This record gives sequence, structure tokens and C-alpha cells, in this order.
Amino acid sequence: MKEIIINKDYEGIERITNGDYVLNGNLNIDGDLKIDLDDRLVVRGDLIVKGTIKTDKTIISDYGIEAGYGIKAGHDIEAGRDIKADCGIKAGYGIKAGYGIKAGYGIKAGWGIEAGWGIEAGCGIEAGRGIKAGWGIEAGLDITCKWLSSKLRIFAGLCIWKKPSEKETYITCEELREGEIAFGKLNLIPKKQIKEMTISEISEALGYDIKVVKE
Repeated sequence: MKEIIINKDYEGIERITNGDYVLNGNLNIDGDLKIDLDDRLVVRGDLIVKGTIKTDKTIISDYGIEAGYGIKAGHDIEAGRDIKADCGIKAGYGIKAGYGIKAGYGIKAGWGIEAGWGIEAGCGIEAGRGIKAGWGIEAGLDITCKWLSSKLRIFAGLCIWKKPSEKETYITCEELREGEIAFGKLNLIPKKQIKEMTISEISEALGYDIKVVKE
């Protein structure tokens, strides 16, 4: 499949004062898309790619983002409407959609995952922070995050290609803020406690003096 590379010399691209690179209108790619920019790419329309979308930075679409295969970003993935991929969706930071988020495989974010409507993944859903959906959340396998919030029902372990193990039906989080567990097993884990201490208190606890140095 042909790969299209968007860099600072791509036809029609503009750089605005905040450092973003902007493409006006819809962007349709009949192949793979690689974004080779030193800052965010903002598409003022739909971003539709037949193959895979890859970027080390952030990708934003005012409307929807859709890939025939997977979507992978080193930073954020944001869309004013839907985010869809036939394979997986992965972001180093956050994933946010004004409407729904749907992936044929898994959804993974280093930070949070948020959708105005529903979140659906053929495999598991994982976020370093919270997962929030305006409607329901559905995962073929397990769901893992710090906190979970859904206006409607939450499903985990719905895969049909195998019989999931008990662990693969877990909904693991520190806090369930909202939502009904319709399928799956809620696995609440203790919140990490942070204790504030002065240098002298740390020294006393360790039994020797502490000296703070610059890295």
C-alpha cells in the first residue's frame, strides 16, 4: 500500500502562530499516512485514510478520523466527531472524540480516553488515567484505567472468537465514578497514596542525611 508523507512542504499546509500545522478541508488518503511534523497537525474537515495513520506528535480533526487499519500517535488523537479504526487505536497521551470511539482491536492511551457518545473495542481498553463515555463502554476483553465513568452500561469480555478467561473479563480501576456493570467483573484496586514529606523527615526515616542536587 502506498505511503503518503505529510511534512512542512506538503501542498496546502500552513503553519499558524501557535505552531500548529493546518490543512483546510477534508483529507482523503488512498493508502497509508505518515505525518512527519515537529508539532500538531490540524485538519479542518474529515481525515479518512484507507490504511494506517502514524505520527510522533498530535493529530486533530475538526470532524472525524477514520482509518482502514490502525491509528497511532506519539501524543494526542482528537476529533470533533468520531474516531474509527478497523484495527487498533493507540496514543501516547490522550484520545478524545466529540462523538464515538471505535476500534476493531484494542484502544490504548497513556493518559485518558473520552467520548461524547460510546467507546467500543474488539479487544481491550486501557488508559493511564480515566475513561469517560457519554453513553456506554464495550470491550471484547478487559478494561483497565485509574477511574471509569459511563452514563449508561459497561461491558467487558464480550469477545466471540474465544472463551475469555476470568481475568479477561475484569474491569480494573481505582474508582467507578458512574455507570452500570452489565457484563464483566469489577476489580477495584486501592488508590495510590501520596505522602508529603520534608527533606528532614525523609532523612530521619532513612537514617542518614539527604542532599538535593540538580540532574
